[in-house]
Amino acid sequence: MTSPRPLSRREFLLSASAALVTTRLAAAAELAAPAAVAEPIIDIHQHTNYGGLRDPAYRQIGPARTHAQLRAHQLGLGVTTTILLPAGRELFGPSTIKGRANGLEGTVSANEDNLALARAYPNEFAFGANEVPDLPDAPAVIEKYLKLGAVLIGEQKFGVECDSPAMQKLYQLAEAYRVPILMHWQVGSYNQGFDRFHTMLKKYPNVNFIGHAQTWWANIDAKCDNDPRRLYPTTKVTPGGLTDRYLSDYPNMFGDLSAGSGEGAFKRDPDHARDFLARHQDKLLYGSDCNDATGELAVCSGARQIAQVRKFCPNKTAERKMLYGNAKKLFRL
Repeated sequence: MTSPRPLSRREFLLSASAALVTTRLAAAAELAAPAAVAEPIIDIHQHTNYGGLRDPAYRQIGPARTHAQLRAHQLGLGVTTTILLPAGRELFGPSTIKGRANGLEGTVSANEDNLALARAYPNEFAFGANEVPDLPDAPAVIEKYLKLGAVLIGEQKFGVECDSPAMQKLYQLAEAYRVPILMHWQVGSYNQGFDRFHTMLKKYPNVNFIGHAQTWWANIDAKCDNDPRRLYPTTKVTPGGLTDRYLSDYPNMFGDLSAGSGEGAFKRDPDHARDFLARHQDKLLYGSDCNDATGELAVCSGARQIAQVRKFCPNKTAERKMLYGNAKKLFRL
């Protein structure tokens, strides 16, 4: 048997350098890969450029949360996948309530910014597609981003009737691309006609609708008066409200747990919260929709809602559905 030839000094250095590069690449790949998480969380409702200030003409005048702060915030919540919801373009017309709805009534950025962040961190973010619905080219704009991989339409937060021809074009688009549409319900402001929305649920049975915001959550109560001055009720809940019935009666209706309205719906009546979560455990989806920079319990409604879900859920199986499983299935993540 012939003994192996000793390596020359040059060959040894090349071999050692190659081994070092291989080691460094492996370490870099390990750092880049998402860590294994025992209990992943999908957040279906977050925004880029959230939390800035606007002047009376609805122009941004104060800094908003940066992309880096958003990533840190979501990590602090324990969120492993975040769906970014863009605003539409900025206009001063009836459907934007003379500019009030610009930036989703804030400083939220539009489609391109959401796409860019999701492309930069594909293991952390997915994105939605949005536009002011009654613009003639709204379906074409939304379809552009659906073709680029958007997983839903929304957040639809504009001053329109829920059964208007413009909105029905978006429902048809959602059906064609098999994506949900997320709607911000706020009496007197956004998506009018909550009491007749059942007609759209029947007309578009293949479209999955996600309800969100003040009017959606106020209507867990059968005694809800839908007064726009009382968007955050705090009294005990009388079961059997319209939201409860929509979730029970229509397989294509889902609920977004996010924001102060979602948090308050459970906080106002813990006994009702326990029954509600048990009854609709297959239809509810965790979202944060909070604009703080830290994710700390004291200032973050998203963190407090995670805590409430864990507190009021009937069992661990239901908790995991709401924090992860339902969204994974609905958005095919």
